[in-house]
Amino acid sequence: MTASTQQTPATNQPHPTDAHRFEVTHVDRDAHALDIRGHRLQVDQPIEAGGTDTAPTPTERFAASLTTCVAFYAGRPLHRHGLSRTGLRVRTDFTMATDRPARVASLRVTVVPPPELPEKRRAALPVVASHCTVHNTLRQPPEIDIEPEP
Repeated sequence: MTASTQQTPATNQPHPTDAHRFEVTHVDRDAHALDIRGHRLQVDQPIEAGGTDTAPTPTERFAASLTTCVAFYAGRPLHRHGLSRTGLRVRTDFTMATDRPARVASLRVTVVPPPELPEKRRAALPVVASHCTVHNTLRQPPEIDIEPEP
C-alpha cells in the first residue's frame, strides 16, 4: 500500500495523509482485544507469565505478522504465473534476547515451496518473499512515538 504524503511544516518531514488507526482495549487480566476494520484479534500472556493463555502474545503476533507477510508475497508470483499455491508453507523460529531491553533477538523464516513447483522457480521464491512490507519495515524501522492522550 502506498501512502500519499505531505510535508509537516514544523519538522519538514513527510506526514502520511492516509494514516491507519486501530485501537486495543483491555479484556481481562493480561488479555487485550484489537479491532481492525471489523476484525477482532486478541493477545494474552501464557499462564506462567501471569496471563490466561487465551491468545498468542503480542511478540508471537509480531513474528506471525512477518511470517504471514512473507507467505503472502511468496504466493503472489505463483498466482501471477498460474502456478498452484497448494502446499506453500512459511515457518518462523524466533529467539528472545537474553539482555535488556526485552526484545526479539533473531528470526529465521523458512519458505517451503509447493511440492509441484518447478525446480527453476524454487530459488526465486524466498528472494521475492523477502521484499514483503513487514520485512521492509524491519529493515528500515519507522519512527515510533508513544505518548499519552492530551
